[in-house]
Amino acid sequence: MTKKTVTAQYPEVQPELPPRTRGVIGLFEENCTVCMLCARECPDWCIYIDSHKETVPPAVEGGRERSRNVLDRFAIDFSLCMYCGICIEVCPFDALFWSPEFEYAETDIHELTHERDKLREWMWTVPAPPALDEAAEEPKELAAARKAAEKLAAEQAAAAQQATAQPGEDQA
Repeated sequence: MTKKTVTAQYPEVQPELPPRTRGVIGLFEENCTVCMLCARECPDWCIYIDSHKETVPPAVEGGRERSRNVLDRFAIDFSLCMYCGICIEVCPFDALFWSPEFEYAETDIHELTHERDKLREWMWTVPAPPALDEAAEEPKELAAARKAAEKLAAEQAAAAQQATAQPGEDQA
């Protein structure tokens, strides 16, 4: 009661948003393999994906042709979306991200279905992931890889030292 009330001057002054704000979903199209996991796991069925298969020539001579899915349409209907984030969590290829953008109101509900071009625009507003905690324990995978690399380097150094020592013994 003793503090002065402060009115947020929203349109002129943008609010300070927390780092993990759930605004809108951004699509990083290059990572999408059209696996359809996001659409299958969506409880609201608000993700629409269309694709076709293309034949890719063999990478080496004598190899066989491969087929891959090509994304034709990726759309999210934000009038149905409940912003649960399940689609982002289940994407194994990191193609979907939370963007802090929240100003995408429309006057017509049909315009809330945003196609991949619009979703791609929001990808550039996605903040960088937070820095790792310097005091955190090193991941087991990195620790094992570092120990293996150090062991290999020690063996190579010992072999190089032994190789340089042998010519000197022949001359003596």
